[in-house]
Amino acid sequence: MEQHTTAEVRRGSARRLSHMLPAGTALVERRRRVRGWSVVELPVGLSARTARTARGRRTAGIVSTPPPPPDVSQSAAAVARDSLWAVDAEILLVEDDAGDALLVEEMLTDSDLDSSFTWCQSLAEGQRFLAGRTTPVCVLLDLHLPDVHGVDAVTRILRTSPDAAIVVLTGMAEGETGLAAVATGAQDYLVKGRIDPEALGRAVRYALQRKQVEQATAALRANELMAKENARLERGLLPVPLLRGDDFEVIARYEPGRAHGLLSGDFYDVVQTEDGTVHAVIGDVSGHGAAEAALGVCLRVAWRTAVLCGTEPQDLVPLLEEILVAERSDHHLFTTVTSLVFPPGGREVRVVRAGHPGLLVRHRGEVRWEEPPVGMALGLLPGTGSWTETALPLPPGGQVVVFTDGLFEGRTGPSTRLGEDGLLALAGRHSALPANAFVDTLIEEAAEGAAPYGGLADDVAVLHLGWGETGRASTTW
Repeated sequence: MEQHTTAEVRRGSARRLSHMLPAGTALVERRRRVRGWSVVELPVGLSARTARTARGRRTAGIVSTPPPPPDVSQSAAAVARDSLWAVDAEILLVEDDAGDALLVEEMLTDSDLDSSFTWCQSLAEGQRFLAGRTTPVCVLLDLHLPDVHGVDAVTRILRTSPDAAIVVLTGMAEGETGLAAVATGAQDYLVKGRIDPEALGRAVRYALQRKQVEQATAALRANELMAKENARLERGLLPVPLLRGDDFEVIARYEPGRAHGLLSGDFYDVVQTEDGTVHAVIGDVSGHGAAEAALGVCLRVAWRTAVLCGTEPQDLVPLLEEILVAERSDHHLFTTVTSLVFPPGGREVRVVRAGHPGLLVRHRGEVRWEEPPVGMALGLLPGTGSWTETALPLPPGGQVVVFTDGLFEGRTGPSTRLGEDGLLALAGRHSALPANAFVDTLIEEAAEGAAPYGGLADDVAVLHLGWGETGRASTTW
């Protein structure tokens, strides 16, 4: 019979041994140090070979005692504890030494963790495991691997899987290396010779939680930067109307779409020239994002500059197309535009449309939809479009409402949208409201109708324009 035979240090051997022993077996252990780890030795009279055949019968050196009866009173508490401590993450060990790998696996088994476990023997193998993985992962990382040494292992893991939590495993004399690994991006480090199941389980849990906090902090910071960027773009997209008198009323509204409140390329502007004529424009650059918003700013500034320099209204739209083609980063981007001119007197409005929706005309509690002739959207086929200016008669005190398509493209059902007819009906129900309340109600009810189906996905810009006895400008976004 073999005396004090060391259990075979290979993957799963200790676990198989525990399964082979009879229930309630009291096993006396001796421990010795191997590379800083505690390694279990079998008691006198039980070799690794004997242990593998010990299940279900008496074996020399083992004292069998009956298992204690289950404590029913503690079952509910155990379930609650298991739910509280459940870790919805995978554990990846990157370690080239089979003995160390076995000991880590057994400590994880003895801990309160219940996560899947994978062992990789090189960094390259670990990177292949992590590539494309979407579930949370905690990496137990040795810094001395066949294909990498030192904290560079942490950098390469994070390059492959930025969302992975990392716990570095160091030797007894490598405390400074562990701290350097944490500074590089690891969440924690453990000294191999001082690990027990409880400490290992706690380190894994803390690492996963710290990673979640880091991600939440980064997301918050990104949102703050996005908000600042949006504020800068708003100032360019949504200017204060340039009016020289108080006899023309401008009501302007802008509502960002649902996608993180990110501005898209909707823009507008209103300018009154020295002769008293009021010029207005509203446009919509296709797509969403900073590039589209910046292009919208460029087009708006170009339009205002051209108007102040005396460019004829019929030349403005071709000029905007030239600038669009020159400035866009993607040749698929296009822009819809409606340009309006209100001569003094208030009897008409001259309209040029380039792929943009129609407009509403309000007068004494009535509202109607107008569709002046429309030309091609800017940038679809550069240099081939033609746009005509149409004089639209206005009744005394008549007001014009122009908008981007986000106002009526929200879903009102699984396969239906508000549409132009729905918007006209909505406007008709509230046609008696004052200008400010009318515009606000249109936007609010369009948003409420789309709320059950994801809300208004696109940005909404609205201009309410007209001559008045005591005109005033009101801009809100």
